[in-house]
Amino acid sequence: MGFLAILNAYTMRISLSIAITELVVKKNHTDSDGEAAVCLADDMDHGTSTGGTYEWSEELQGFILSSFYIGYIVTHIPGGLLAEKFGGKWTLSLGILSTAFFTLITPVAIINGGATALIIVRILMGLGEGTTFPALSVLLAQWVPLNERGKLGALVLGGGQVGTILGNLLSGVLLDAFDWPIVFYMFGGLGVVWFIFFCFLCFNDPTIHPYIKPSEREYLAKELGSLGRKENLAPTPWKAILTSIPMIALVCAQIGHDWGFYIMVTDLPKYMSDVMQFSIKANGLYSSLPYIMMWIVSIGSGFVGDWLITRNILSITNTRKMMTGIAAFGPAIFMVAASYAGCDRLAVVVLFTICMGLMGAFYAGMKLSPLDMSPNYAGTLMAITNGIGAITGVITPYLVGVMTPNATLLEWRTVFWVAFGVLCVTAFIYCIWASGEVQEFNDTPPRKDHDAEERGKSSDKEKQKH
Repeated sequence: MGFLAILNAYTMRISLSIAITELVVKKNHTDSDGEAAVCLADDMDHGTSTGGTYEWSEELQGFILSSFYIGYIVTHIPGGLLAEKFGGKWTLSLGILSTAFFTLITPVAIINGGATALIIVRILMGLGEGTTFPALSVLLAQWVPLNERGKLGALVLGGGQVGTILGNLLSGVLLDAFDWPIVFYMFGGLGVVWFIFFCFLCFNDPTIHPYIKPSEREYLAKELGSLGRKENLAPTPWKAILTSIPMIALVCAQIGHDWGFYIMVTDLPKYMSDVMQFSIKANGLYSSLPYIMMWIVSIGSGFVGDWLITRNILSITNTRKMMTGIAAFGPAIFMVAASYAGCDRLAVVVLFTICMGLMGAFYAGMKLSPLDMSPNYAGTLMAITNGIGAITGVITPYLVGVMTPNATLLEWRTVFWVAFGVLCVTAFIYCIWASGEVQEFNDTPPRKDHDAEERGKSSDKEKQKH
């Protein structure tokens, strides 16, 4: 259900990335744009995407696509704190439900309010979805043993790739067969269905799960040390967390990952449509292929990471560093290479597929660091890293719109070179200073039970009287 939570979150998030190519008036390139400005039309099925009726500039489109992340950033830390205090179940499920609601009303907003209403709805969607990763981190910390963390963590977090695959693939098919509102109705409806099942099937921790076997509960107690949430958990040690060198390194790696990932997940369909001139059905197919490879690699890297750790071949720290390095330097190289493949469609698709495939190793690398560094405050750590990283989700789509006013190949090549630099620098910082060990701030002295303390004082006074 955690896997399906992220899957639904991503289908709702990225459904606009392909739909927007059918909403806006398609840009016409003249001979003066240059021979290599864009590629010749693709005739795979019904010709290239014809576009729609909304005259939104590339810069405005960039802001529309980035507006989701304005709201997404805001609820990360509150979501993590709420999940740690009250459990991850309702923090996660109500966030997904609100995202589903605003996805369902997106067509109404576009038709009646245009770009302004769409931006507002996307911000509200982001507010709901911002709790997803922090809440899931808290749930994983309560349910997943250390020696299974790599494969189960990668499986759950891999919902992002599968959601992107289905979002792109099904959007292309649906937009080819129906009018554009169907995309938002379908994915929003699936989010509501997930919420109903999750409410009845899932619980905060093993101690309150009504269906768990005693043997399962005993196994988890042995592996995790404790099962229930710590009711007397000390206040979040903000200063220790924010001044921790491994934490700063983790934030840097998250920024690099998100910079590359959000460019691809948000703008790859636009690149395929505007530059490669793929038809809408082909766009959906080819934009989804890189994430199929990414999902396969993320699951495989989780198993490899667990194997390296359990066999004592590499420490947790070095395993996380190795996976993060593969997931940053590899995509940086292949992303730029794809822009030099010109209009060779096969080469472009293959290079982007390898690029995103290698990025899948992040999920057995730095994505698991919050759970490694602090099981007690995993939600807060995930909220800080994912929240700061998500700022790139605001910056990159808008920056892409500013950098590609004519949507030409050369303009896009500059975008990929900038991503190359960000990925390499941030990964370098992580590989030097990151840590996979439990940090000192995890064991902050617990909050005292004031009622118990008062009872103790009263008891002492009674003894003194006697």
